[in-house]
Amino acid sequence: MSVTLFRGIQFYPLRQYKFPFFSRKHATLYCTLERTETNTTTQEKQQTKLKGLPKNQSKPLDNILKDYESIIGIETHVQLSTLTKVFCGCPYTYGAPPNTYICPICMGLPGALPVLNSKVIESAIKVGLALNCKLSLSSKFDRKQYFYPDLPKGYQISQFDIPIASGGYLDLDLPVEFGGGHRRFGITRVHMEEDAGKLLHTDGGSYSQVDLNRAGVPLLEIVSEPDMRTGIEAAEYAAELQRLVRYLGVSNGNMQEGSLRCDVNISVRPIGQLEFGTKVEVKNLNSFSSVSRAIDFEISRQVLLHSQGQNDQIVQETRLWEEGSQKTITMRKKEGLADYRYFPEPDLPGVTITQDYVDSVCNSLPELPEMKRRRYEKMGLSMQDVLFLTNDSNIAEFFDATIGRGADVKLATNWMMGDIAAYLKNEKLSINEIKLTPQELSELISAIKEETISGKIGKEILFEIMAKGGTVKGMIKEKDLVQIVDPQEIEKMVDKVIADNPKQLEQYRGGKTKLQGYFAGQVMKESKGKANPKMLNKILLEKLNAKR
Repeated sequence: MSVTLFRGIQFYPLRQYKFPFFSRKHATLYCTLERTETNTTTQEKQQTKLKGLPKNQSKPLDNILKDYESIIGIETHVQLSTLTKVFCGCPYTYGAPPNTYICPICMGLPGALPVLNSKVIESAIKVGLALNCKLSLSSKFDRKQYFYPDLPKGYQISQFDIPIASGGYLDLDLPVEFGGGHRRFGITRVHMEEDAGKLLHTDGGSYSQVDLNRAGVPLLEIVSEPDMRTGIEAAEYAAELQRLVRYLGVSNGNMQEGSLRCDVNISVRPIGQLEFGTKVEVKNLNSFSSVSRAIDFEISRQVLLHSQGQNDQIVQETRLWEEGSQKTITMRKKEGLADYRYFPEPDLPGVTITQDYVDSVCNSLPELPEMKRRRYEKMGLSMQDVLFLTNDSNIAEFFDATIGRGADVKLATNWMMGDIAAYLKNEKLSINEIKLTPQELSELISAIKEETISGKIGKEILFEIMAKGGTVKGMIKEKDLVQIVDPQEIEKMVDKVIADNPKQLEQYRGGKTKLQGYFAGQVMKESKGKANPKMLNKILLEKLNAKR
């Protein structure tokens, strides 16, 4: 057995590096593991039958899908943004050189004992409370036994029968383009655990390298109830979890960095059947759109097998989502709970928290996405506005600060969703990276509302402040941008433009009334954009329609 196990391991020379928490140098061991299994014949046969799904499902399959119900649950791993790992003093930085943030505890060396990071408990309590869970004042850690090359100890420290939080729910609102409506999905449990290392696969596929930087990074696993029925619902659930942990400040939630990872469990059953079908897990989902597409494909795959009387081909397994081919493929047979041989972690004491501590953490929680959505709804905003503003906590804070300084709610929303959002997207910036402040946006809205400046001038001021900074009042004064509201002054400009364009005037009075826009533009040009638009159009129409 040992010969088979280590045949593919390649060892590299020891390297020296300076560990940030120790003065002396430590040696780093690099090893790689060769892959030995390449037989995918059965899998390829199954994929051939599903070729073209789910993008171009045939009409017969659409009819078959109506006869089945899908049952979907999600296991979400959230990487916590603590300064150090869960059981040792090593930091963690995404993208750092391999095996530079490790120590004897990370590497699972004999005699190394774990010490729990208290910030992990605080983060777990925050998430548990935010998910409306019941907290366990007394919980414990357990060993989850399994072998994998990136798991140096041969077991993972996790929580099994007494998770820190359980029995909660998550509320969300579906976007209007997906049908809209409110949803509530149950939360089975939230538990703390450590992350494994990472395998770096080579292009040729003959071996994989092991990076242990991520080993021991704190995770929260959030397990949902099987309450979702479509890929869209599952993707929106995952997006809401991302919003939640970002609002709480416990994780950056970046899927591309692995800070939020979703494993989706899917089964189908004929409508009316109470018994669940065979559950299949799908991994390697790197975006919310891939969550939705992978689920849609897997539902189609399972329904097709059901309809062909091949239910036995649906087995409890873990499958991978292939983005390129838009298919799921078999990764491994799914282990049962007994295979993990859980038992209490002997090197860690139980976790005991007091109600006073829970209350103090509860009082420190910010306003969460669901609370904000309901508050914004009461302000009279549409659901489209509400979902945009609450999607990013920084956007929501900026908006709240703006209206807190007296800005009109709807006007502030329009500016945030329009020109500001477009600028952020084009420049690839966050709201915190631009020069505009809530105070200046409020001043800008007031200046336009009070007709001190026009909307066009307001846009010019907005873009300049976002890029270079400054104040609205200072810019209006410096560039002499105060709006012209004197009717006599505007009338003089209108008379001049009409006199300079006799041909266009004749065409207008001959029926080409769209030329009004041309004249208005010329007057605006004459006034350098400062003429009051309402007054300009009123005087212009009177002059254009005047009797000869």
